[in-house]
Amino acid sequence: MDAYDFIVVGAGSSGAVLASRLSEDPSVRVLLLEAGPPDRSFWIHLPVGYGKTMWSKTYNWCFHTDPDPNMNGRRIYWPRGKTLGGSSSINGLIYIRGQREDFDRWAAAGNPGWSFEEVLPYFIRSEANQRGADPWHGADGPLAVSDIGARHPLIEGFIAGAAEIGVPRTEDFNGPRQEGAGYFQLTTRAGLRCSTAKAYLKPARQRDNLRIETQAQATGLVLEGRRATGVRYRQSGLDKIAHSRAEVILCAGAIQSPQLLQLSGIGPADLLQSRGVPVVHALEGVGGNLQDHLQMRLIYESTRPTTNDDMNSWWGQARVGLQWLFTRSGPLAVGINQGGCFMRALPDESATPDIQFHVATLSADMAGGKVHPFSGFTLSVCQLRPQSRGHIRIRSNDPFETPEMQPNYLSTDLDRRTAVAAVKSARAIAQSRAMQPLVRREVKPGPEAGDDAALLEFCRNNGATIFHPSGTCAMGRDPAQGAVVDARLRVHGMAGLRVVDCSVMPTLVSGNTNAAAIMMAEKAADMIRQDTAA
Repeated sequence: MDAYDFIVVGAGSSGAVLASRLSEDPSVRVLLLEAGPPDRSFWIHLPVGYGKTMWSKTYNWCFHTDPDPNMNGRRIYWPRGKTLGGSSSINGLIYIRGQREDFDRWAAAGNPGWSFEEVLPYFIRSEANQRGADPWHGADGPLAVSDIGARHPLIEGFIAGAAEIGVPRTEDFNGPRQEGAGYFQLTTRAGLRCSTAKAYLKPARQRDNLRIETQAQATGLVLEGRRATGVRYRQSGLDKIAHSRAEVILCAGAIQSPQLLQLSGIGPADLLQSRGVPVVHALEGVGGNLQDHLQMRLIYESTRPTTNDDMNSWWGQARVGLQWLFTRSGPLAVGINQGGCFMRALPDESATPDIQFHVATLSADMAGGKVHPFSGFTLSVCQLRPQSRGHIRIRSNDPFETPEMQPNYLSTDLDRRTAVAAVKSARAIAQSRAMQPLVRREVKPGPEAGDDAALLEFCRNNGATIFHPSGTCAMGRDPAQGAVVDARLRVHGMAGLRVVDCSVMPTLVSGNTNAAAIMMAEKAADMIRQDTAA
């Protein structure tokens, strides 16, 4: 079986969905290639386990950006999933779709079919929401979406504090209105993670027409002129080729989808020539338009015990472990970030929320890091629609060399002003009447960061990714304007080749990207079936 109708490269948030949906047709053969191993680790399936997989070189690519001059030359750690389920197997489990306006903006920019009203059915199709079906949610889809359940004093204090500065409480960030403060819903079921591998691949694995190859890293495309006819990959030290009769679909993510295109001779001509790659198709936008959500983590010491205290004592670890084991509840069942908030840090410049909070009932120097020795909690805040643009570029023609990753965080005036305003918003909530009984002191940025210049320097020295790189194979009408794929996600100027993952987002969605990546794959499956039947 080295010839298939469809070859899907990458079994992550989009690829697992797409392989499952395409293989529902028993008349086609589908090959799914995943560079990482199967998702067998206990830490993948335990919701709080991403504190472990965040650093695992087995299940995580463990990328670092190039030194960013806007971040005082720092290299930012970029974890990305490397297993079945991809980043949906190691992420923070938060189910957020984005704003209606995000998708309407895609459609208005020349991408028909991507307005909110047109993508909402695919969000609903994917979802098995604990709350049941309504006009905004689905109950019969593969992806479990659950409430956190138990209320937490810190989250309740945060929600009340947000209300004091004019942000209302909300019960649903994915309903008619995103703005508000409340509890997140998570992609969990019965206290276990529901990745796309579990939701989509597990029920599809027994199909005779779906073949899943793990530890099979794609190294390039097989091309006949400007038509993709297969994929080269390395598995167990052997170089192999798989052939496609219909399409090759890249779902390798915002870093590796453009990398594979560039390695195959599709990308900026000057870059390819300088890296020793023959130019097959000059497509300037490949690897450009890189966007990410930059988060600032404000750390507070609490007057009351937090999850730090559980993690710092053997008795606390045993207690929460037994709670999860016998009731599938407690801190281990809900991940790290329980509460959130969408609000406008610059209300005179944005009609919809421009920042997002992730509120954790523990504190560490970075996401997934060792918790602090004191009772602590974290207010993490990010700008939702950054103007800054970076790039992904191969360094050579070696497919195993990590590409250049330059996010160019905080490279525009709006982004710098929003970052400072976001930190001020966090402080305003922490200093509210509702929060004051819970706050002993601000650890970071600390009282010494008293003016805008000091706060911006705090952002440069401490800002980090919230794990949403996107945009590097942007969807659009005109390749001359940087578009890489058209509205049906076909690579401009190529045949038999699509990209389906967060790299095709022309602009970032206003929130976590996993739900949107799943939606895009659901929609792409329909488009592929329509196009191949035509």
